[in-house]
Amino acid sequence: MSPFETEVQLAGSGPESYFSMVIRRLLKHKLAVISLGILISILIFCFVVPLFFKYEPTYSDFSYLYGSPNSRYLFGTDNLGHDTFTRLMYGGRISLIVGFSAAILPIIFGIIVGAFAGYYGGVLDNILMRITDAFLSVPSFPIYMALAKVMGQGVINIILVFSFLGWMVDARLVRGMFLSLKENEYAEAAKAIGVSNLRIMFRHLLPNAMAPILVSVTLTVGGAILSEAGLSFLGLGVPSSTPTWGNMLTNAQQDIFIAPRLVIWPGIMIFITVLSFNFLGDGLRDAMDPRLKL
Repeated sequence: MSPFETEVQLAGSGPESYFSMVIRRLLKHKLAVISLGILISILIFCFVVPLFFKYEPTYSDFSYLYGSPNSRYLFGTDNLGHDTFTRLMYGGRISLIVGFSAAILPIIFGIIVGAFAGYYGGVLDNILMRITDAFLSVPSFPIYMALAKVMGQGVINIILVFSFLGWMVDARLVRGMFLSLKENEYAEAAKAIGVSNLRIMFRHLLPNAMAPILVSVTLTVGGAILSEAGLSFLGLGVPSSTPTWGNMLTNAQQDIFIAPRLVIWPGIMIFITVLSFNFLGDGLRDAMDPRLKL
């Protein structure tokens, strides 16, 4: 039985599973709990509240341009009469989809590359890691800009661009974990009884490497949201007709002195979301490391 499947025995209490231990320790991390609550609230704001809201993000009230907040438009309107509150909800939906997709797809690819490199070692390890090093040596953001320019604007293209250049750190992380884990007794025992290499890699070794991978996911989501906002701000991200928090900043930069709230609201949403993902990642890292005392 692997360490991932063993139970943790606490003094004076019954057996506690690994996941129960992680949850208990995570709940002791106040910043992580607050951040998780904020992220859940943001998800509800972006994906649930729009179902009960009357305006579409493309709706314009040309009689109320640069309108101040009131009972009809909670955060006012922009230079085209769009309801800022509505566009924040729909824009957050796109930004979060980009963030999660741009984190999950590279991690899947990074897991595959890192697992094969770490488990088999030798020539295959050298080839895969040299390819990884070559990608790591390339400055990411200029390449993001160039690929976005070549591939064109769009949510799918942005996700593909981020995925193409976002897997290397995860690959090296998983490789390092597999180099250590494959020497453990349970891996050797599984190999001795004829278990296939793929099953050992993804059934026995991968679960034991999930702790740093999950932490990496939370940090990558925040970074992807920032990168999308940066590309959209430069006009190379999602088309301006599709609201995102980055696009809202782009469209509002010329109006910063006329209606500063148009810059403040999407900026606050990006700041809070990215900060919450980072704090949650820190909490998960501490909770999954039993050597740390919380």
